[in-house]
Amino acid sequence: MVLKNEDGYELWLRYNLIEDEELLASYRQQVTHIKFNANTPIEAAAQAELERGLDGLLGPEQDWIEKPSLNGAVVCGTPTSSGFIDTLDLKELASVGDEGYVIKRHKMDVHTINVIAANTDKGLLYGVFAFLRLLQTHQSLDGLHIVSAPKVKLRMLNHWDNLDGTIERGFAGHSLWDWHKLPHFISPRYTDYARACASIGLNATVLTNVNANALILTEPYLHKVAALAEVFRPYGVQVFLTARFSAPMEIGGLSTADPLDADVAAWWKDKVDQIYNILPDFGGFVVKANSEGQPGPHDYGRIHADGANMLADALEPHGGICIWRAFVYDADVKEDRFKQANSQLVPQDGTFKKNALLQVKNGPIDFQPREPHHPLFGAMPKTPLMLEVQITQEYLGFATHLVYLAPLFKETLNADTYCDGAGSIVARVVDGSLDGHDMSGMAAVTNIGDDRNWCGHPFAAANWYAYGRLAWDYELSSEQIADEWLRMTFSNDEQFVKTAIKMMIDSREAVVKYMMPLGLHHIFEVGHHYGPGPWVDGIRPDWTAVYYHQADAESVGFDRTATGSDAVSLYNPPYRDQLANVDSCPENMLLWFHHVPWDYRMKSGRTLWDEMCLMYQEGVDDVRQMQQTWQSLEGKIDTARYKHVSDLLMVQEREARWWRDACITYFQSFHGKPIPDGVEPPEHDLDYYRSIVHYYVPGIPERRFGKIGSN
Repeated sequence: MVLKNEDGYELWLRYNLIEDEELLASYRQQVTHIKFNANTPIEAAAQAELERGLDGLLGPEQDWIEKPSLNGAVVCGTPTSSGFIDTLDLKELASVGDEGYVIKRHKMDVHTINVIAANTDKGLLYGVFAFLRLLQTHQSLDGLHIVSAPKVKLRMLNHWDNLDGTIERGFAGHSLWDWHKLPHFISPRYTDYARACASIGLNATVLTNVNANALILTEPYLHKVAALAEVFRPYGVQVFLTARFSAPMEIGGLSTADPLDADVAAWWKDKVDQIYNILPDFGGFVVKANSEGQPGPHDYGRIHADGANMLADALEPHGGICIWRAFVYDADVKEDRFKQANSQLVPQDGTFKKNALLQVKNGPIDFQPREPHHPLFGAMPKTPLMLEVQITQEYLGFATHLVYLAPLFKETLNADTYCDGAGSIVARVVDGSLDGHDMSGMAAVTNIGDDRNWCGHPFAAANWYAYGRLAWDYELSSEQIADEWLRMTFSNDEQFVKTAIKMMIDSREAVVKYMMPLGLHHIFEVGHHYGPGPWVDGIRPDWTAVYYHQADAESVGFDRTATGSDAVSLYNPPYRDQLANVDSCPENMLLWFHHVPWDYRMKSGRTLWDEMCLMYQEGVDDVRQMQQTWQSLEGKIDTARYKHVSDLLMVQEREARWWRDACITYFQSFHGKPIPDGVEPPEHDLDYYRSIVHYYVPGIPERRFGKIGSN
């Protein structure tokens, strides 16, 4: 059978006719028509999606118009919008809150119906997508009974999109938002974006870069934002914006942005009133302040809570919230960057307003392929903390490398802070259950651009999908999520799914091996972070590689024990004690916390140097295995997407060798030890690798080329 080529535009919302004839016949008997009286725009969107999905999956010849018989009906509604749902008296609805849903096969006399019920129209929308997911993944409807509700309340995407159409750390083309044509031209991609977000339970989006431009807060741009919000609203996606702290000066004509200045506070209040007049359901602000040169309250001798609370006060009458990013560190402070967020923010615990959230990256440095969990989690019990992860692969090979990130997200969510004994995992901090917070949330820096397939690499959309599923339910396994995504995106062929799942699960560890084995970190090329740069030096220290690996002739690694920066003290025992001892520290974190001799004996019996070299080689070998695995799946999916992945795996294998050879030759230059058997010799000398220069790298706007920075 020749499969029709696809371009990936439909993402995981491919409603193709089910090819298994026996299963199709069964579904057609069990799902015969729809009983759905849409009373709100969200319910109308849900009904349209259900009809669209069933048309595609079960065949357009089916007639979904309500029939006299109830048998096989898909009955959708809330107790208030549907008298029929109300008569069912679904006790399970008491446990699903405002956004959860109940899906069940329900017997009524001689009839069996399919019930999708919720307390609100938004919950009903999520329930419809969940029901379609069951059909897409060929799940049995017999005995179906699902009760599901999100574990965190705010499930947000952070777009680092600039008003000029570029995307900071974006590797899939330019921004979706065509600000020039808005508000008059509405691209159909905006609706499909909202559908994709709603299908995985995402309920909020930040349209603009955290390195903010105050222009977005001017009236013409607010009307453009309102036009996008109009499209997103029927899919339950609320719009947030990034606020530039110096906006009162840049667009307001004030001489200061001091958060304790009465005129500044009044300006923000008026600006927020204007926003809500144009956009009544505006969510609030996300703020990056006093980090990497961004303006903030420290410019006026104030603290972060002063800035966050001023904005929270302006938003509070409208029900808005201020999300203050905890990615804060000072170039003039000599303290280990690992510790600076704790030093600045922990003393302010309990001083933030009730409608303020702190958004904390998964690790203490900057979205590295592996980091220990951020020590702020578990250190600020009086303040609700959001988790921020990165979907876009800034430090993970961009959209060139196949890297499935659910294992990385799970690693953080399952990390134990021990702040209230064993079991005080990051997920329980984030969902508010550990410290009794009502507000909760997760955010992810998105990898979405205007590439036809949205995310660049055909597998990159799996990370958008995985984030949404984990934000809804962080107890889902990486394997389960990969299984769903593969079936919905490519094929339900069992051999394809089983084989591709393993490739996806192994992919994250492969990239750690060929980029950052044994806890090496931040050894990327400067500025764009594309490719190796362990030699980077001569600029702001905490933007260099040598600051982090501290390699010399005798040893390598960053000493964060009591004899070094003492960052280990930020963690609670027993984790603190485990990290502090070089012999008990997990080897995948070893060089995060210890300056270790090259001849140190690892658990394998090999020296650190030999172990490092062999791990670089393992990373290359793992990518080669991914290539072989993918080749074994030829013919299981369409040729276009198969070849796209195959070609990118060739690039990934070449770049894995580049990482291996550049890093081994660099670190070998300190001590001259031989490369162990089993490791392929580098193709070139160190000077060759140091001379490599990349121009106009994706994700770095041309106007910033040559400058240094992160987010």
